[in-house]
Amino acid sequence: MADQVGLKWVGFIFATITLAVMITTGMVVKGYADGAYTFEAAPGVSTSSR
Repeated sequence: MADQVGLKWVGFIFATITLAVMITTGMVVKGYADGAYTFEAAPGVSTSSR
C-alpha cells in the first residue's frame, strides 16, 4: 500500500500547481478581453531620417 501522508502531499502539490495555472490562464484571458493584449503586432516606429 502507498503511504497516505505522501499521497496527501503529492495531491496538495498537484492541486496547487493546477490552481496556479487556472489563475494565470484567467488573468491572460481577461487581459485579452479587456484589450490589454492583442494578437497583432504593434506597428513599428521608424527612427531613420532622410
